[in-house]
Amino acid sequence: MKRRLLSLSGVALCACLATPALAAPKAPDAKVSMVTADQVKWSELSLIPGAQIAVLEGAMDKNVPITARIRLPADSKVPAHWHPGIERVTVLSGTFHYGMGDKLDPEKTAPMGPGSLIVMQPKVHHFGWTRDETVIQLNVMGPWAFHFVNPADDPRKKK
Repeated sequence: MKRRLLSLSGVALCACLATPALAAPKAPDAKVSMVTADQVKWSELSLIPGAQIAVLEGAMDKNVPITARIRLPADSKVPAHWHPGIERVTVLSGTFHYGMGDKLDPEKTAPMGPGSLIVMQPKVHHFGWTRDETVIQLNVMGPWAFHFVNPADDPRKKK
């Protein structure tokens, strides 16, 4: 039993030592992007009143991987909408109340707290709301698009 434990410990130690080498860049010219919290640049997101967006990676209108954060103010309402590609949403802070359907219905939402992940397939109709300021992170393949189920919900058309 003692010998087996030592053998398993040796395998675990080797796996731990090998992990950093596997994670390290393989070529000396490998590129890395790093963004610290104080480097995040926020701008207005006209799709949701009072919301802000920060694009950390990629360009929203290009066929490239995109990482973006959306800061939703307290009491935000995100009407039913859909996206043409797969969307991954991670809640970074606050609580995002997420639901699916053709119309925002707070009774049909689930509270998603920090660390929660939502993965939506293309064209899934969904909506959300916040009670407190909430920050979510999007990971998508661009170009990113946002289509309201009901065009009358688009705040850009109300200006």
